[in-house]
Amino acid sequence: MRIATLNMFDASIANLQKRQENMQSAQERLTSGKRVLLASDDPTGAARAERAMAAIGRVDANQRALEASRNGMTLSEAALGDATELLQQARETMLSAGNFSYTDAERQGLANKLKGLRSQLLGIANRPDGSGGFLFSGQGSANPPFVDQAGGVRFNGTPGSVQTGNFDNFPLTVDGRRTWEQARTGNGTFVTEPMDNVNTGASPKAWVDSGRVTDATLLTGHEYRIQITGDDPSATYDVIDVTTGGSVATGSYLNGGGISFEGIAVSLSGRVVDGDQFSIKPSTSDLKLFDVLDRAISELYTGSRTNVEIAQSNSGRLRDLDSLISNMQNVRSQVGEQLNNLDGTEGRMAALKQYNQSERSSAEDLDMIEGISDFQNQQSGYDAALKTYAMVQRMNLFQYINS
Repeated sequence: MRIATLNMFDASIANLQKRQENMQSAQERLTSGKRVLLASDDPTGAARAERAMAAIGRVDANQRALEASRNGMTLSEAALGDATELLQQARETMLSAGNFSYTDAERQGLANKLKGLRSQLLGIANRPDGSGGFLFSGQGSANPPFVDQAGGVRFNGTPGSVQTGNFDNFPLTVDGRRTWEQARTGNGTFVTEPMDNVNTGASPKAWVDSGRVTDATLLTGHEYRIQITGDDPSATYDVIDVTTGGSVATGSYLNGGGISFEGIAVSLSGRVVDGDQFSIKPSTSDLKLFDVLDRAISELYTGSRTNVEIAQSNSGRLRDLDSLISNMQNVRSQVGEQLNNLDGTEGRMAALKQYNQSERSSAEDLDMIEGISDFQNQQSGYDAALKTYAMVQRMNLFQYINS
């Protein structure tokens, strides 16, 4: 087989170019720190890296949603704490108003204090979230969710909560109606109220307390009526189940004594007269905070009330305020639990992101020791190719004759 000198030159140049390309590729891998620069370098590794990058992108998006939720829940928790503190002040004010030695003017002064607390609470209910919305707007509202209008404060938002929309659905707002308008009435199980004297139309001269549950297994959920027959001290009582129409308990009235029936116990105090009645109804979840304050303010502004009316009014409003405080604390606990969940979710997200970063690094990153060694090998090969080409270049006929 005849091999021309030109073939040797071409082969040497081709080898030199290939060595140069290999050395350049090794240099690019070494300077970038990546083993896979193009999908063609390693299709399997490139696919693994792409999957890891997509997972990291999802985690980053979830982390942004989590931070937005944390901001909203932190502000909401602080607002609920402020509201609870103001309700405690309102309760202390009502306790003071129960002092029988206070004059009407002094009670009106306490009513003015309640009006100030009401105004502060309305500001908290309409507190903005810092991003154009409101903390208690429910599912969103462009305007303040609570409007003070004729007849009292009303919730004009949409019940519920705005969610982030990602897989975990982090909340961004708190349900305003649930927080401010859905406390349990009465003591949480039943509501006690005096009824007008059916015979004379006069208000009772005795009052009923909030009552208590003595045996939850005996509760029926029925409505009852306590009916007084005769005048104190020879009066008797009859507890009638309004739902069934039957009598469930009877006895002699004792001032300050307890009346127990079907898992319920209540106490009547004061001087009863023939025809006095007291109702006991199941609790409902529709006690509105601002309605309770408005009623308390109205009652404190009312002058010339008897001690019985003052006692019954204060007992009822303290009962309602206790329910409102309990409801507010329950919502605050739920928000706090949500913040705890966000902390736990953030930890899981950080671990997932770290795993995918490791997966991406494993798929495309270069082992620096291997990369340096490979570059040095390619450099040595390129040097050898250069020397070989220089030697071959001097092996033509003319150079031989000249030498």
